[in-house]
Amino acid sequence: MEEKLMKKKLFRGFAIAATLALAAGLAVTPAQANTTVVVWADETRGPNLKKALADKADWVSGVTIEVVTFTNFDALNAAVDNMTASTANRPDIVVGPNSWVTKLAKNAKLAPLTLTTSQKAGFNSGQLYDMTYKKKLYGIPVDVNNVAMIYNTKLVKTAPQTFGDMVDYYTANKSSKSLKAGLCIAGGGMSWGAHSVASALGADAFYFNSDGTINKLRAFNPSTFGKNVKKYLLAGNKGNGFFPASDSGCKENFLDGTVPFAVIGNWEWSSYADAGFTMNQMPVPGLTASKPGKAFGSVSGAMLTVYAKASGREAAAKSVLVDFFGSAAGQAAYQKYEKRAPAQAVAATNVNLNAAQRGFGASAAAASIPEIGVILNGPAGGISYWDALPAFWTAVLIDGKDAVAEARKLAAIYKANLTAAKNDI
Repeated sequence: MEEKLMKKKLFRGFAIAATLALAAGLAVTPAQANTTVVVWADETRGPNLKKALADKADWVSGVTIEVVTFTNFDALNAAVDNMTASTANRPDIVVGPNSWVTKLAKNAKLAPLTLTTSQKAGFNSGQLYDMTYKKKLYGIPVDVNNVAMIYNTKLVKTAPQTFGDMVDYYTANKSSKSLKAGLCIAGGGMSWGAHSVASALGADAFYFNSDGTINKLRAFNPSTFGKNVKKYLLAGNKGNGFFPASDSGCKENFLDGTVPFAVIGNWEWSSYADAGFTMNQMPVPGLTASKPGKAFGSVSGAMLTVYAKASGREAAAKSVLVDFFGSAAGQAAYQKYEKRAPAQAVAATNVNLNAAQRGFGASAAAASIPEIGVILNGPAGGISYWDALPAFWTAVLIDGKDAVAEARKLAAIYKANLTAAKNDI
């Protein structure tokens, strides 16, 4: 959601004075004195990286870190797509969403990394998967991009245990409390943000085998999902008001106290906290208490480019990746300003993080699946996940079409997208 916009501006880093961490485990040669590592980032991440790096001057010895900050996310995205061996001030490291890994690795713009077992232990398998293409790792997970549900404690005193608990609360209090909805999507939209609702009712975008690999054959059961939608979200052949088919007005209604449950993004939590709401993030409850809905828990990462080696800066760039971007201390230092949930496990528990950051991290750990663009984007000429799920909500909740029949169409789209992506996952 996956994370966003920046200003084309240069920040020259500083020479750092400690020992190059060959012990960090990457197969690198010592960084040369006064090596400059160029990092590209967006308009929010760039300035926040500058602040974090300025706070501590000994991440990697003999290395100057130069952060190039772009006007906005689109400008960075275009620059990354267009970068070549002849690009001026070409990057050694780019910071962006995990969805870039596939396209950039396919186009031979990223270089693979090898982490030690102890370095890998700092991240969960899903986070590392997000930064992987064809079983090769191309970057370090930096922070989690996810959504989680919060509830209004002025309306609901205790956390709901099941999806049915929330529907029952809405049904019982709709009139007396003038509720406009029960659960709505304030962050991430009706596809990315609403995945956890579909998942809670039985429709994940894809599934995993016991060994952590993608199950290339399995799609959700449309009969089960369709029947659950009918039971919990419909009154007659239209939506019962509990779950709107659009995210329009959700945030405002939640803040006004007319919606008890809302899915929010980890990039926007401060507006809820500033309004006095408790940061009680949790996954969307499932039909049973032990099976919550899964939200996309993608990561943004710092990716190593092929240009680092071509410029003779690969060793220094790898050290920056491991000792700053990949370390517990480095991620905690950065998230002090970026205010997202760190990907690194120890950093995610740092006492200096606020409750919201810890809450999003815990929610992602409890129930998330990686955002895998090569599956979700769909094949050329096909229908993407991003278009298919919102269309399902509209067809069933607004247009009154049969939930099971529409679920069969949705499952067929998911299966086709999975089949088209089978050689890249």
